[in-house]
Amino acid sequence: MAGKRKIEIMDTTLRDGEQTSGVSFSSSEKLTIAKLLLEELHVDRIEIASTRVSEGEFKAVKSITDWAREEGFIDQVEVLSFVDKGLSIKWMVETGARVQNLLTKGSLNHLTHQLKKTPEQHFKEIAQSIAMAKESGIDTNVYLEDWSNGMRNSPEYVFQFLDFLSGQPIKRLLLPDTLGVLTPKESFDFIKQVKDRYPDLHVDFHAHNDYDLGVANVLEAVRAGADGLHLTMNGMGERAGNAPLASAVAVINDFVPEVKIGVKEKSLYKVSKLVETFSGFRIPDNKPVLGDNVFTQTAGIHADGDNKNNLYFNDLLPERFGRKRQYALGKTSGKANIQKNLQQLGLHLSDEDIAKVTKRIIELGDKKEVVTKEDLPYIISDVLDSNAVEEKVIVESYVLTHSKGLRPSTTVSLKFEGESIQENAQGDGQFDAFMNTLKKIYKDKGKALPELTDYAVRIPPGSNSDALCETVITWQLDDKSFKTRGLDSDQTVSAIVATQKMLNII
Repeated sequence: MAGKRKIEIMDTTLRDGEQTSGVSFSSSEKLTIAKLLLEELHVDRIEIASTRVSEGEFKAVKSITDWAREEGFIDQVEVLSFVDKGLSIKWMVETGARVQNLLTKGSLNHLTHQLKKTPEQHFKEIAQSIAMAKESGIDTNVYLEDWSNGMRNSPEYVFQFLDFLSGQPIKRLLLPDTLGVLTPKESFDFIKQVKDRYPDLHVDFHAHNDYDLGVANVLEAVRAGADGLHLTMNGMGERAGNAPLASAVAVINDFVPEVKIGVKEKSLYKVSKLVETFSGFRIPDNKPVLGDNVFTQTAGIHADGDNKNNLYFNDLLPERFGRKRQYALGKTSGKANIQKNLQQLGLHLSDEDIAKVTKRIIELGDKKEVVTKEDLPYIISDVLDSNAVEEKVIVESYVLTHSKGLRPSTTVSLKFEGESIQENAQGDGQFDAFMNTLKKIYKDKGKALPELTDYAVRIPPGSNSDALCETVITWQLDDKSFKTRGLDSDQTVSAIVATQKMLNII
C-alpha cells in the first residue's frame, strides 16, 4: 500500500440519505448507524444532519457527538450548515459538533435566482460564517451547491468563487453534482480543471444517481484526482439517490490500483442490512454487491462452469463482502446446481436420484414456485418416496371450497384402477371434506381407508409465507402403521399429495 494516494470516504447516509422519500431515522437509530460506520466499516467521515431542522435532530446530533468525543471520532463527524448570520454556528456549539459543511451557491443561476445577490455579497457573508466558525472552534468545509451546472454554464463564476475560497481557512472543497446531471467525461474534466488550478486544496466529489451514472462518475472523479467521495449506504438519497457506497468501494478497489481507501469490505453487507431494517428502504434483489441475487447462479451451465475451474467467477467474490455464493433452484437448474446445493448441505445422491430431484425442481420452477436450498431435503424425501410406489390410484382433479357460514366441501375426480370416479362431500375443513369424499368412493368399492393418526406440517427453517410445505401424515391400517409425505407450496395440496401416496400403498 506504500505510495498509494489515499481517498477519503465520507458517508452521508444520515444526512443526504435520510432525504430518501419516506425515511426518517430515530435518534437511537442514528447513533447505532454512526457507530457502525466509523467503528465497523471504517469510513473516514460521516455527515449526520442539517442544522436547525428539529428538536429531534438536535438530540440525535448531540447523542452522536457525545459518543464521538469519548471515542476520539469527533473530528470525523460533520453537519450541514447554512450562511445564516451565525445561527447554524450557535446550533452546532450547543450540540457539540466540530465540523461544518457550509452550503453555498456553486452556480450563478442559483445565486442570481434563489439568493438574488451578487458574487461579492455572497462571498462576504461566507467569509463571516467561516470566521465565526473558527472563533467557536469549528472547522469548515464548503459545499458549492449546483457546482456541476456551474461548471457547465457559468465557469467564470465558479473559478471566481474558488479563487476566493483558496484564500479562506477551510479544510475541504465539497463539489456536488446536485441534480445528478454529469456524464463520466464531464466528471473527469471538471474535477481535473479544479485540481490542476488548486492542487493544494482537498476536493471531495458528491455524486447523485439520476441517470444511473453515480458510480461511473465517482470512478472518473477519482481518476481525475479527487481527494474524497461522498457516498451513502444502499444508494439512499433524494430522488434516485446518491452514489452507493458498496459499489463505489468495489469499483475503486478493483479498477484504480493507484489509490487506497480504508473501508472494510467485509462489513458492507452487515451494515447495509441494518440500514435497510432501520430505514424500511428495501435493497433491490439485483443491486450490485448487496442484493440477494448478485452472488446467485441460476443457470445450470454456470454452476457446471464453476465446478470446472470457476469459469463464471469474477473479482467480485462474495467472501470479500462477508457473503457466500449460492446456486438457485428452479426451471433453469441443471445437475450441477443441484450438486452445488447438496455439497453445501452435506448430502450425497446417486446420479439417478439427482436426475429425479432435478426433474421435480424444474416442475416446481415451471409453476413459478420459489425453491430454496433449505427446501432441498424435503424435495429429495418427496421424490424418492414417490418413486418407491407404483401409482395405480391418481387424484386427477379436485375443487376445494370454503365460505363463511358454510361447511367446507370438496369435489374429487379420482382415477381408480383405470376408472374415473367423481364424488362430493363436506367436512369440518377442506382436507377433512377431501377425506370424506374419498371415504364415499372407497365405501362404494367395498374398500376401507386407513385411519389418520397424526398430521404434521413443516416448512424449511428461515422460510417465509411462500415456502414449500412438507406434510407428513401417519396412517393406521389394522395393525400396520406407516407414514406418507407430500410437498407443495399450498398446505392443503401437500396433504392431498401425501394422501395419494397412501392410496397407492394400501
